[in-house]
Amino acid sequence: MKLYADPVPRRVLQVAGDLALVLWVVVCVWLGRVVHEAVMGLAAPGRRLESAGTSLADRLRDAGSTVGGIPYVGDDVERPFEGAGSSADQLAAAGRNQVEAVETLAFWLALAVVLVPVVIALAVYLPPRIRFVRRATAGQALVDSGADLDLFALRAMTHQPLHVLARISPDPAGAWRARDPDVVRRLAVLELRDVGLAPPPTR
Repeated sequence: MKLYADPVPRRVLQVAGDLALVLWVVVCVWLGRVVHEAVMGLAAPGRRLESAGTSLADRLRDAGSTVGGIPYVGDDVERPFEGAGSSADQLAAAGRNQVEAVETLAFWLALAVVLVPVVIALAVYLPPRIRFVRRATAGQALVDSGADLDLFALRAMTHQPLHVLARISPDPAGAWRARDPDVVRRLAVLELRDVGLAPPPTR
C-alpha cells in the first residue's frame, strides 16, 4: 500500500495533513475533557445536597430510635422522627437526581464537542486521501511490474486538459499511435505525477 506520493512537495503536504488531522483529533478530545470537567462542576451542589439529606435522615432515625425506648409514649414520639427521616431521604434523592442529570449532560456535551468536529474533518479529509492511496497503490503495482508506459500515456490523454497536452505535442494522439517514445514518456509522466508517482528510470 502506497500512503504517500513520491514527489517531495506533495509528500510533505500529505504528511503535514495527516499530522494536522491527528493533532485536530487530540485537541478535540482535550476540549471534550475540559467541557466534561467544567459541566461536572455543576454537580457539586447536588452531591452536597445528597450528603446532607442522607446524614440528616440517619440522625433523625437515630434520634427516633432513642426516644422510641421511652415507656408508654415512645412510639408516638418516634413517628415524627421517622416522617422527618423520610423527608430527608427525599432531599438526598433529589441531590442524587441532580448529580445524575449533570453527569448525563456532561457526557453528551463532551461527546458532541469531540465527535462533531472530528467527523467533519474526517469527512472532508479522508475521501480524497483514500482515493490517492488506491490510485497510487494500483499505479505503483503497474510501474513495479515493468508494464509499458502506454497505459499511463493513454490515461493522460483522457484526463489531462487540452492545453497541457498541446505542450507535449501538436498531435499527442497521433504521436501515441505512432509509439513516439519521447511523447509517450512525457504523457505518462503527466499521469504518474497526478497519481503521485515518480516516473521509472529511462531504459
